[in-house]
Amino acid sequence: MAVKIRLKRIGKKRAPHYRIVVMDARNKRDGRAIEEIGKYNPKAEPSFIHVESDRAQYWLGVGAQPTEAVEAIFKASGDWQKFKGLEAPAPLRVKEPKRDKQEIFNEALAEAHGTLKTEAVTAKKTAKKAAAKDETPKAEAAEAKADEAPKADEAAAEAPADDAKA
Repeated sequence: MAVKIRLKRIGKKRAPHYRIVVMDARNKRDGRAIEEIGKYNPKAEPSFIHVESDRAQYWLGVGAQPTEAVEAIFKASGDWQKFKGLEAPAPLRVKEPKRDKQEIFNEALAEAHGTLKTEAVTAKKTAKKAAAKDETPKAEAAEAKADEAPKADEAAAEAPADDAKA
């Protein structure tokens, strides 16, 4: 039985992902595999390659034949050189970690206004709303006092007039 190490396609149209699998050469491309030994995503920047090195070495050692595409992947990951006893290649490029949204926001704000803020704008809006709510009872109390003061002046003005009439 001829055993091949080849790619098994998964994913949607125009968005391929592959699994590196060991399977019988007579099986269909996406047929039943003996073992899955890695993953490959060519659309990611840089390409995502993950190979279980010990399993790849085992299958290469027992005579499984890699396809051209898988051989190129093994050369990029260093598994082919390890199998042949050659010098290891340069390490794979790795995707940069995703930046924090707060950091992106602060950079954009600094570019726009020339100042750097450490907290989101929405927190300040809620603080302003809370301050406005606190001022509302004070304003109502001030208005009530203002309404009472003219009434008291009117009552005082009417009282002496009543005394004069009597």
